[in-house]
Amino acid sequence: MNEGDPQLGAGTGLAARLDRTNELLQRMLVEVAKTPSTHAIFVDAGYVYAAAGLLVTGTEDRRSFDLDAEGLIDAFIDKARTIFADSRLLRVYWYDGARRRIHTAEQQAIAELPDVKVRLGNLNANNQQKGVDSLIRTDLESLARHRAISDAALVGGDEDLVSAVEAAQGYGARVHLWGIEAAEGRNQAEPLLWEVDSQRTFDLDFCRPYVTRCPVTTYEDDTPAPSREDVRFVGAQVAAAWLAARGRDSLADLLPGRPYLPGSTDQDLLVEAERLLQCSLRGHAHLRRALRDGFWQHLQAQY
Repeated sequence: MNEGDPQLGAGTGLAARLDRTNELLQRMLVEVAKTPSTHAIFVDAGYVYAAAGLLVTGTEDRRSFDLDAEGLIDAFIDKARTIFADSRLLRVYWYDGARRRIHTAEQQAIAELPDVKVRLGNLNANNQQKGVDSLIRTDLESLARHRAISDAALVGGDEDLVSAVEAAQGYGARVHLWGIEAAEGRNQAEPLLWEVDSQRTFDLDFCRPYVTRCPVTTYEDDTPAPSREDVRFVGAQVAAAWLAARGRDSLADLLPGRPYLPGSTDQDLLVEAERLLQCSLRGHAHLRRALRDGFWQHLQAQY
């Protein structure tokens, strides 16, 4: 075959293209090697409150204890920094429920923390979260699909999160399940444990600094109870805060049921009033009636 042979020219051109392709691949691999891994932390707040509250204080009722969310989030970030040593944090996603998806004061404070994104599902009349699992799945799948994260630390326990794990893994992300020690048995679904790439459990010593039982002062024999007028005034104070947080639409929904209050609203009123009065109203039916009277009196004056 001589130098003018067209087959020789075609072979030379193909070899040149292959060399060019190999060069581009090598450059790409070098760039990929330089790109740091990225991780994110996905926290189901409902799970954290229930599991940590039960472990530390013996109750899942969020009104019975305070959770230092900022301190706990910092602890999660520090733990991730140790586990994913060569990775950078994208952000922490904090999933919680709220009525009509309106942030509470506590959720607003969490949302203002650096590197934290608060995502809210609905909270129904029984204080049950709705839509949180779908939010977690959407974020996990989207971040994995766009190669925004290589690792995801998921703090939760609901079996409904299995689909979120599978979606993220389908795009190449590794999902690590973090949980809180259960006083008895398990507080994470077995199908979820089976699907994740690794598991880690935080014990009582880890959680204790971030959970504090709310003090409730009970009446002593020689301590006089607050007057009806004092309790009525506090009821009006709580009503003003309730109206500011929920708006007039919620008031319109509440008014047809007067003089009765929905169970969850009545419980919130009692807990907040006891906090303001620094004493318990349990077992004092006449004072609780005065509390509701003050609550309704303020709301009707604003309608």
